[in-house]
Amino acid sequence: MQQLISEILFLGQRFSRKSIIDILVVALIFFVILRFIKDSQANSLLRGLITIFIVISLLYVLLDLPALNWVIGNTLPTIMIIIPILYAPEIRRAFERMGRMESFRELFLTAPPNAEEMTDIIDMVVTATFMLASRNHGALIVMQKFDNLSKFTQTGVLMDTLVTPESLLQIFYPNTPLHDGAVVINNGRILAAACVIPLSSRNVLDKTPSRQMGLRHRAALGMSENNDSITIVVSEESGTVSIASNGKITRGVSKEQLKTYLQGQYSRPPHEPFLQRLFKFITRMNGSTVEKEQSESEDKG
Repeated sequence: MQQLISEILFLGQRFSRKSIIDILVVALIFFVILRFIKDSQANSLLRGLITIFIVISLLYVLLDLPALNWVIGNTLPTIMIIIPILYAPEIRRAFERMGRMESFRELFLTAPPNAEEMTDIIDMVVTATFMLASRNHGALIVMQKFDNLSKFTQTGVLMDTLVTPESLLQIFYPNTPLHDGAVVINNGRILAAACVIPLSSRNVLDKTPSRQMGLRHRAALGMSENNDSITIVVSEESGTVSIASNGKITRGVSKEQLKTYLQGQYSRPPHEPFLQRLFKFITRMNGSTVEKEQSESEDKG
């Protein structure tokens, strides 16, 4: 017992400020890696690789078998090459999120450049959204923040018109030429309609209880994975309103919740401690999730 206490005291004496920083950095790296694999399609493959690695390591340490040791020694480097290949999409997405200037603006409490113009049309967007929902007219409304969305507006019909409830209702009226696709809004104006936006490449929506989220929700989540825009989704089947942003989709929002959320997105972020902002930045870099606030039933987009 005395020897154990002596060893603990010896280890305590070796700890310094540098050692604590070292441990925190390593813990942060493992936290980010775990966030990457949380909803990954290759998650089960990684669990299998970890199991194989543990078994091989035990055999390597406990058994003195030259042939087996030779196989293990030549297999482990191959496994280390396979892992980045399996997680190439997740790694690429993480670097894209880190490289976006908007992500760093979050750390320094910067409001979007179009904040004033977008704030002026929030009431009209919210009104139109819930008018569409009451009529069960499906809709996709993309609202720009920092990232440029010109590559998406080029896929649709350019409009550059004022945002009004009537214009949005007309665009998303069933079977009209522009109702299929997304509307892109920036600087308080509708830039384009019938825009093609990318579907989510992740399987997070398949993990919902009834696995019935349709293409609109997948497109909204895919848009949030590619840039910092806010996408509002109206379900054609049930009239449920959802919001997709920062790799997450929140379903079943009310009119007041949508208005409050949009106002918060286009205002200067409230002051927070830098470490708290850094933690939010890391958690937003990766991991798509589905959240529910009011709706308990699953619906098709």
